[in-house]
Amino acid sequence: MRIFIMRHGEAQHFAPSDAERPLTAQGKSYSRQMAKQLASHLDGQLDLVWVSPYLRAQQTWQAMSEELPVPKTLMTIDDITPYGDAAQVADYLKAVIELEKPETVLVVSHLPLVGYLSAELVPGLQPLMFRTSSIAAVDFHPEGEPSALLWQENPVEAVQSNHH
Repeated sequence: MRIFIMRHGEAQHFAPSDAERPLTAQGKSYSRQMAKQLASHLDGQLDLVWVSPYLRAQQTWQAMSEELPVPKTLMTIDDITPYGDAAQVADYLKAVIELEKPETVLVVSHLPLVGYLSAELVPGLQPLMFRTSSIAAVDFHPEGEPSALLWQENPVEAVQSNHH
């Protein structure tokens, strides 16, 4: 099965609180671009989407949702904010996977959690660096062979994005 870990799109720096920082126009644009790339890896199916309650993560999902299949389950998860505990999130995710057996999972969250979560899911992997709107794909095996990092993609500058 595949777990896609994504950092939210670029957000404005100033807001009443960190949780309320909205996406910039570029953040929305790059998130849509990454959704198109993600769609090419999905076989038309998205089983489970977890989104941080923070505004910039919610807006990232909203921007992406137009380009992706409607997920079977969409949840706002309070534990995947920037200060979430990656080990706890990984355990929770593994329990849900065991129970629901999704083929594809997308987690839209924040630094540093996305980096540490990737390392929790893939034995021996150093925490990945994530630019805004970056996505990492993990080939996850609940039991048996170890999970592996398949790829990590970043948005490309608008000038170069017409190569498809």
